[in-house]
Amino acid sequence: MKPNLYKDANHKPEMALAITEFRALCGFITLQELKEVLGDVPEIVELVGTALAKQVMDIDERGGDTADKAKTALRSVFTQLMSASKEMTTKAISKLKSRLLLQSQLRSLTEKEELVLQLEKQYPGDIGVLSAFFFNYVKLKPGEALYLAANEPHAYLSGDCVECMATSDNVVRAGLSPKHRDIQTLCSMLTYNQGYPEILSGLALSPYITRYLPPFDEFEVDRCVLPKGSSVVFPAVPGPSIFLAFVGEGTMKTGCWEGIVTEGEVVFEPANTELVITATTSELQLYRAGINSRFFHGL
Repeated sequence: MKPNLYKDANHKPEMALAITEFRALCGFITLQELKEVLGDVPEIVELVGTALAKQVMDIDERGGDTADKAKTALRSVFTQLMSASKEMTTKAISKLKSRLLLQSQLRSLTEKEELVLQLEKQYPGDIGVLSAFFFNYVKLKPGEALYLAANEPHAYLSGDCVECMATSDNVVRAGLSPKHRDIQTLCSMLTYNQGYPEILSGLALSPYITRYLPPFDEFEVDRCVLPKGSSVVFPAVPGPSIFLAFVGEGTMKTGCWEGIVTEGEVVFEPANTELVITATTSELQLYRAGINSRFFHGL
């Protein structure tokens, strides 16, 4: 499909490991939250139509087939919203902005409402301003990580992170971006899974190393923070690794090589190679990306 735009067959799971306070929109909200949105945001109902909105509102959350019905209804509503004309979208966002500014004088706005007003300033008239109501608003603390399977909607809003992803050039955009948008492809490919994403705090491998293991074979990420004079051993593993020196300076040593690594440098480590790292400044902070260790354990 559109090989001129999407040039390879690889999927693109990814993970964002927060360095600072980090904000993102990712994954669809629950059915209950979606009903609240349709009840509280008339501008969205105006764009999607009362019939589709009623289809969502009428889903019995106690029914045995609730998940399938919710996914089908969500897909219809979201696709209709994203397909709205530029004129209709601009008008709806203008109404939304005026309503929220007026209501802010009478009550405290919700976090999502405040976020939507911020997005409107950055991306005036963008359909992503309205679609933000459909997504989970996630806040990460430094050291927390968010992973996303392929075909899950997301937008990184603010903060710094180390991002790791599978090898793929395929990026499908539909909003909150000045780049090429492909709304039709995006709406057709999404999983429409609902619920808050899992946040990874990492697994301590040693006093200095924390490992983040998403449920993908392609990668894992280690965060290593070494005080001056301290050393750590990264044992030999069956796959290659890439190290990013983020803060400070230190030495790296293998059986046949020793060198200095400093902030901003990237080092490739071949498979089956043990690596010893020593900090020579007050703190050496680095990140390692490699093939998920669970992949090898399953062989």
